[in-house]
Amino acid sequence: MATIYDVAAKANVSAMTVSRVINNTGKISDKTRAKVKRVMEELHYVPNQNARNLVLQQTKLLFLLITDITNPFYTTLARGAEDAARKHGYRLLFGNSDENLEKESEYIQTILMSRVDGALLAPAGDPSLPHLQALRQHNIPFVMLDREVPGMESDIVLGDSKEGARLLIEHLVSQGHERIAMVNGSSSISSARLRLQGYKEGLKLGGLAFDDAYVYETSFGSISDLSEMEAWLDHLSPVPTAILTGNNILAVEILKLLRSRNLSVPRDISVVCFDDLGPYSDIEPFLTVAAQQAYQFGYMGMSMLIERIGDRESELPWHKIVLPAELQIRRSVRRLRT
Repeated sequence: MATIYDVAAKANVSAMTVSRVINNTGKISDKTRAKVKRVMEELHYVPNQNARNLVLQQTKLLFLLITDITNPFYTTLARGAEDAARKHGYRLLFGNSDENLEKESEYIQTILMSRVDGALLAPAGDPSLPHLQALRQHNIPFVMLDREVPGMESDIVLGDSKEGARLLIEHLVSQGHERIAMVNGSSSISSARLRLQGYKEGLKLGGLAFDDAYVYETSFGSISDLSEMEAWLDHLSPVPTAILTGNNILAVEILKLLRSRNLSVPRDISVVCFDDLGPYSDIEPFLTVAAQQAYQFGYMGMSMLIERIGDRESELPWHKIVLPAELQIRRSVRRLRT
């Protein structure tokens, strides 16, 4: 039975080139590709997956590390990543950091030990830099999602956080709101910083002053104790007529808090958020949101990763994709101006 090395010898190419023809990866001329395929036919060569992976030094395993699997954004993103991985013959391992650097560090060690071919990950925040440096030092290709980390260049897929937040504030201002608060994620996360910038820019364009007392910073994840947020809301004077939340999880937390105080949305206070609520928004379309293309985040990010793995020997420039957010106007904003 012919081997990959037999094909390489007769075609006068390397075994790596034969593997790239089989896997349809890498930059190979049409002439070389045709020659290799012709020799494969002549020798009746049948590719062996294990041998193919050995030559390519691949396991056909990829790792997806996200920050919060309970967030519908990441759930949909994961589906897009899996679909792209399976399309290219890869299997997907999964980790959930819960926005926790220690847990993220443990998963980075898992990635390094499991010999995966690459990783698609949403960093916990700016302090994730040493984790990313460890991947780079061990030559593990990776693509970042949703968040940039200062000091690390890589392929990345981002949402237009600044513009999405600005659109939400612009909508609130158009409805007569002048006292708009914001509940946001940690300033150590690039997307949270950009959403805050969009909030400020929207206020400025609407002729409104920024007051940092109206911004509450917390985690992007679920909050077990809402007492501090409640105290912040109680001390705001004058009381805001609307609140922008930095993501959908925080929107749910705000709605819980308002409900516990017998406040109705939008009758008593309006709420808008960055990110949609996933499948629940189709069942009960309520919140006005800046919806992101969650599935495309995963699918495009995984496709970029697989391309990087296939061309790891070449020095391709880093790619940055920014996906726009779409304003979805629903029923959570009360019109104050007639």
